[in-house]
Amino acid sequence: MKELVVISGKGGTGKTSIVAAFAALAKNAVLADCDVDAADLHLVLDPKIKQTTDFSGGKKAFIIAEKCTGCGKCRDMCRFDAIHFEGPANDMVDKTFTVDPVSCEGCKVCVEFCPAEAMEFNDSINGQWYISDTRFGPMVHARLGIAEENSGKLVTVIRKEAKKIAQEQKRDLLIVDGSPGIGCPVIASITGADLVLVVTEPTLFGRHDLGRVAQLAANFGIEMLVCINKADINPQIADQITEDARQRGVKVIAKILYDEVFTRAQIIKASVVEYTGGAITEQIKTLWKQVMYALG
Repeated sequence: MKELVVISGKGGTGKTSIVAAFAALAKNAVLADCDVDAADLHLVLDPKIKQTTDFSGGKKAFIIAEKCTGCGKCRDMCRFDAIHFEGPANDMVDKTFTVDPVSCEGCKVCVEFCPAEAMEFNDSINGQWYISDTRFGPMVHARLGIAEENSGKLVTVIRKEAKKIAQEQKRDLLIVDGSPGIGCPVIASITGADLVLVVTEPTLFGRHDLGRVAQLAANFGIEMLVCINKADINPQIADQITEDARQRGVKVIAKILYDEVFTRAQIIKASVVEYTGGAITEQIKTLWKQVMYALG
């Protein structure tokens, strides 16, 4: 099984639209949406969820009101202002302390220093991940809760499950929709991948962030190719990106023209290659063939 990861230096380059098109062109693939902080591949592929599993990326402190003596030691020790004197009464005091789960960073200091042993340290539910069916095959995706952390750990779970499905169903390709940027979820997405395709755009931000992504892929020793999407909105910067890539030893294998057909296709939950058989579809098919050639 080969693994292709599609990423971008910044958001809004059209990465997910390219992944959806690849899903339509692939014959025997498993799909994984690893952009867990802002997942949107499901908006095009309309998956039918078969299995839902809670994701726990850490722990949170919890005060057992019946045991709390109201001494305030937990509040004094907390450096995140997560403990407040507004809990219910018990047999000992008229008011107890309580933990704000949003502010709690899970450091466990309050648990260790509570003299009444009135605190628990429980797994926190940070989101859910799903195994679904789409019209193009199985898909593993997730939804991280608002302001939740450990997205890199969740990405690792998604890739692991997607690879498991690929092996069980004897599918020969895993297509991963990675996150933009160079942070933990991106690192978790590309580690050990066979090929990284970076989708960028001809803007100053696109050019700058492509350089950071290229350095990241190089650090991991992963082969990288570049696709410039909306290349005709600024041909000069598109040429500069091509030259930047050449100096890094990276090949720009496609320059996709801007076309509103991408947006019209998304509105009806379709990939662009399903929506039209025009010039844009032919460009993407050519890109797909070059990616498959690079994967061997």
